[in-house]
Amino acid sequence: MPDSGEVQAVKGVNQGDSQVRVYAVAPRENADPDEIVDGFLEAMTSDDPGFATARKYLTKQAARTWKPEESITVLTTAPDRDQADRNADPEDQGRAYPLSGRKIATVDARHAYQPISPAKYLTSIHVVQVPTANGKGKEWRIDGLPPGLVLGEADFLRNYRSVNKYYFASGEDWVVADPVYIRQRQDPVTRMDPVTQTVKALLEGPTNWLKPAVDSRFPSGTELQKGVTTLTTDDQSTLKVPLNRKADRVGAEACRRMAAQLLFTLGDLTSVRVEQVELQDSDDRALCRLGKGQAAEFAAVRNTDREEHPYFVDEHHKLMMLVVGGKEANAPVEVPGPLGKGTTPLQSVAVDRGETRAAGVGQTGRELFVSSITAEEDASPALLSSKGAKPVDRLSAPSWDGRGDLWVADRDPAAPQLWMVPGGTGDPVKVRTPWLEDDARIESLRVSADGVRIALVVTRGGDTTLQIGRVQRQTTGDEPVVSVLDLQPAAPRMESVTAVSWAGPSRLVVVGKEAGGVQQIRYLQTDGSTSASLVLPGLNGVTSVAAPHVDNVPLVADSGDDGVVRLAPGTNWQPVVKTGTSPVYPG
Repeated sequence: MPDSGEVQAVKGVNQGDSQVRVYAVAPRENADPDEIVDGFLEAMTSDDPGFATARKYLTKQAARTWKPEESITVLTTAPDRDQADRNADPEDQGRAYPLSGRKIATVDARHAYQPISPAKYLTSIHVVQVPTANGKGKEWRIDGLPPGLVLGEADFLRNYRSVNKYYFASGEDWVVADPVYIRQRQDPVTRMDPVTQTVKALLEGPTNWLKPAVDSRFPSGTELQKGVTTLTTDDQSTLKVPLNRKADRVGAEACRRMAAQLLFTLGDLTSVRVEQVELQDSDDRALCRLGKGQAAEFAAVRNTDREEHPYFVDEHHKLMMLVVGGKEANAPVEVPGPLGKGTTPLQSVAVDRGETRAAGVGQTGRELFVSSITAEEDASPALLSSKGAKPVDRLSAPSWDGRGDLWVADRDPAAPQLWMVPGGTGDPVKVRTPWLEDDARIESLRVSADGVRIALVVTRGGDTTLQIGRVQRQTTGDEPVVSVLDLQPAAPRMESVTAVSWAGPSRLVVVGKEAGGVQQIRYLQTDGSTSASLVLPGLNGVTSVAAPHVDNVPLVADSGDDGVVRLAPGTNWQPVVKTGTSPVYPG
């Protein structure tokens, strides 16, 4: 038990037990309208094939037109059903039952989770009397209902799970994660098992949000062969995937990339171990075969076996490296170059993915520098300068993407701007940010390793929120055009966010507060969903956090009075350096 520290209120979260099964029950004879509505709401949470039992609560016309697969509305809890208002419309021979709740997200037909700040949800279900099957009486049935499924969060998480599909960054040779939700068990509509659902979702193409920035190597129209509902591995952990005629003429190199997309995608499924995939044409002949080791060349972060080191700024404003992987943290190591020698005093830093260069914002926050951290060299002139009057209104901490490009935000209220430095040495490019206007400004940023997504802590109207933007690049003439578009909330339930770091292909570590709560450090999915939500041990006064790309290396954070601390898997926070700030992992 802790023997010191402040008291913190912790809110329990029912994640839903995926082992629990709900079986739909058909309406009983002469059921009253209240039972019909309640029975249907319960039947929506089941795995009933084709939702056949749920459809028994509907009129014939409503049963034909209801499409549960087209969307899911996610509420904080199961929808509240109020009593019908029989006096609402004297001409109406039926009854309308109001449904209410707090809406937190929707899932579209492409399985993409779209969170919103919790908002009031109000709709209704309408029931009427229709002739019974034998024509000798009448029974109550639903003829008006909301589209798709309406589920409480616990039922949603019990029935669905998050997986990452993978597509290639446009014009590049590495893959990008695209999180979606599939059924935990057999899909009631398609009758597919989770592996087959996942492959089908990959073949359908990227989600609408990510589509403008990625490409699929599968030819347009590629699907599984008709009737395939189960895919299983053989005794060598090889998954054979039979495709339709659209894939019959693919070349060997294109097939390798198609197989790589499948391997990365199936790697997220804990229910199956796939070591290699074999793609088959419409006549079940092998098109190509690819193993996990061969697919690794298409990863956004390669050489994952190489140890990642965290870095920080010491009390003398110099760049230092930490060795935190052992049971005890070793003394910081001075890095070569002007940033490590202190000739360029620093406020914040970022180290490139190869750990060969570092970018630093000077102590006053006004200038951005880049230099080697593997060899001694003279200090280079500043790449970029801010005209902000105060240090907090100048440059943010920088961030490197996997392409070697460097990103930084100028927080000058008079001219807020996002910048990208090609290759870390080229002429800075103004990033197009149509949403950065009025009183909005970027407080901090972190770019994903794939260079396609950027996590932004944005202040607007007094609120500080976490947004994920899509990075799009194009070249017109000699000038590259870079845009960050379609911001979407990544932590809609947090009313204020302090810091963020990428923690893998589609997961973030976020420091922030929920309404009325205390500061928390937690893992979140980039789509804002709670499936990977995990609250980490409490830590006071956190101003920055950094996560490695792999799970077996400690998190590091700046905890104010406690300096730089680390969190190794299965332990609590431990002090590393008493006087230090701005800890970062490569990126």
